[in-house]
Order: sequence, then C-alpha cells, then structure tokens
Amino acid sequence: MPQITPNLWFDTQSVEAAEFYCSVFPNSRIRNISYYTEAGPRPAGTVLTVDFVLDGKEFTAINGGPQFTFDEAISFLITCGNQEEIDYYWTKLSEGGEEGPCGWVKDKFGLSWQVVPTGMAELMSDPDQSRATRAMQAMLGMKKIDMAALQAAADQG
Repeated sequence: MPQITPNLWFDTQSVEAAEFYCSVFPNSRIRNISYYTEAGPRPAGTVLTVDFVLDGKEFTAINGGPQFTFDEAISFLITCGNQEEIDYYWTKLSEGGEEGPCGWVKDKFGLSWQVVPTGMAELMSDPDQSRATRAMQAMLGMKKIDMAALQAAADQG
C-alpha cells in the first residue's frame, strides 16, 4: 500500500515551519533535511526539503520559492478530546497567525487548521434536526470552538 505524505510548499521557511510544528504537536521530530546541489535552481547548500513527523504522521516541507502560497482550500483537521486541547492548539497555532470562524485558524506560515472537538460532526448531523440546527447556529457565532457552549446550544430546547 503506498504511503501518502502531505508536501507543504514554502518559499524559504521549511525548517522554521517544521521546527514550529514539531514544537506544537507531541511525539514529533524532524527526520531529514536535504539541500539544493549545484544543479539548482536555488543556490547550492540551501535547504530543499525537510521531512518531519507530527505525532506519527509523515510530512515533507519544500523550499520551492514564492510562486505558491497556502489558502483555505487545504487545511488540517485537529480533533480534540476536551476543551483544554482545543485551547492549547488554538493558542499555539494562532500565535502570529489569524483566528478564523468556526474553529479555523491560520498559522504564521499561512497554513489553515481546523481545531474541533471529538463528536462535532455527529452533533452537526444529529438525527434530531433541531439539535443539529442549534449546534450549527452556535458554531457559526464562534471563532475558537467552545465545547460546553456548543453542547448547551444543542441541548437547549
């Protein structure tokens, strides 16, 4: 079975980004750094790629140049088991970045993350449409997800 590894395109910040992500997620580390050679297209000896692991998931970051940047069409979902985890990831990833609506945050490198509680998808698709609607309305008014407020909104009625 082939392995799928997200490859994140940076201009020149691949090492800084990998170090940052490894500091945020437990059980993470940089595995390898490769460098451009005389063949180019960037100066020989500058960082080409960084292979790293975030809590068991493989990633690669490439210093490919300024041609491409991140947008919200791609994001990484972090499913958190409690409010403490939501608060932790939200705080860490938003430092120098940008808070968005409904649990979305853009980190200082422009990469988008969704920081959500376990069970949120089930709550939004609750067979009781009124519960799902109340939960959705509550979520739409939030930036960082407040699990207690989301559950209270769903249970109201």
